[in-house]
Amino acid sequence: MQDVLLKTSRIQWWEPLVWLLAFIGPWLFPHHALIINEIAIVALFAVSLDLVLGFSGVVSLGHASFLGFGAYTAALFAKWIHPDPLLGLAVGTLAACVLGALCSATILRGSDLTRLMVTLGMALILFELANKFDGLTGGSDGLQGVMMGPVLGRFEFDLMGQVAASYSLTVLLALFFLARRLVHSPFGATLKAVRDNRLRAMAIGIPVSARLAVVYTIAAGVAGAAGALMAQTTGFASLDVFALERSADVMLILVIGGVGWLYGGVVGAVVFKLMHDVISSITPQYWTFWMGLFLVVLVMVGRERLFKPWTWMGRA
Repeated sequence: MQDVLLKTSRIQWWEPLVWLLAFIGPWLFPHHALIINEIAIVALFAVSLDLVLGFSGVVSLGHASFLGFGAYTAALFAKWIHPDPLLGLAVGTLAACVLGALCSATILRGSDLTRLMVTLGMALILFELANKFDGLTGGSDGLQGVMMGPVLGRFEFDLMGQVAASYSLTVLLALFFLARRLVHSPFGATLKAVRDNRLRAMAIGIPVSARLAVVYTIAAGVAGAAGALMAQTTGFASLDVFALERSADVMLILVIGGVGWLYGGVVGAVVFKLMHDVISSITPQYWTFWMGLFLVVLVMVGRERLFKPWTWMGRA
């Protein structure tokens, strides 16, 4: 069993090339550095949801609550305490972990529909709290004037977004491989057992509730890190980080890229953000229609067959 886990966790030959291309992208194409930064943040958010949805079988429609909590925590920390990005990132991640631990009790009981409603309710509660305490959060105007210090005391955030993109990609890379290590460990194997059959997992002695609480807390922390990056690289935190659209978009990203495969969140984020950018530049008022049409085709045809047109007529 351990040999199988080690084999699946090994780095493939193509992975260093992909990550190298990602890191040199902002410097080769400086005018696209901002969208690369957005892709990295959304990909990290998608990886966090994949931990609970793809590897644990827990459906959540309120995952944006951790994204928003991390964003506001990091923004407030930078504005009122210390502008260091790495310190703010750690604080935002830790705050989201604490919130995830407190909220983990809500996913341990009930059906998938119950979890959908409960997690959505948490996001709505945080949205209203952020709106209510406008003296602290800025309310509907958002928290503005967040000034960040240089990364590692040397690299100032630039207007082109190259430093921001490199910073976000570095955090994505680090947390991605930590998540990969987790899911390919014995702990991750128990998560998959819980996902496949919860009753059977309980019968063989797996502490199901404890496993779900731990992975939910970890996923919340990763989502909080994505939120912290968003606030730090934009210098702004607004109520829309708690919005239902954020949770819905990340679900769509996993539909595009696939669940139960951490690279699915990364691939889905790239496809989603590029399609959004291209379609919005052509028909900004109808981009949701074309995105919806793409998803319908994706579901009806299938992800694998969609990129193999020669199989559509039944030929191998």
